[in-house]
Amino acid sequence: MRKPFAFALMLAATMGLAACDKASEDKAQDAQQHAEQAQEKMGEAQDKMNDAAKENAEAAKDQAEAQQKAAEEAADEAAPATPAPGTAPSEPAKQ
Repeated sequence: MRKPFAFALMLAATMGLAACDKASEDKAQDAQQHAEQAQEKMGEAQDKMNDAAKENAEAAKDQAEAQQKAAEEAADEAAPATPAPGTAPSEPAKQ
């Protein structure tokens, strides 16, 4: 009586362990898929960061050009108007 009971118990334990093994393979495959998806998302995020950096560089360049033009316009307005060469000044010089 003890021997058939022991064999049945060992058979049940073996079957139980064999059934659990399949789930761990599924989990490993799921983990691999999630790792691949995470890698793809990281690549997409890196691309977006590169695009944002390019846009920031272009914006900084445009801003520098605008500041340079504003400075040139301010310098032109601040410079006194000089008469063209060969023309008489508008006011006669006092002696």
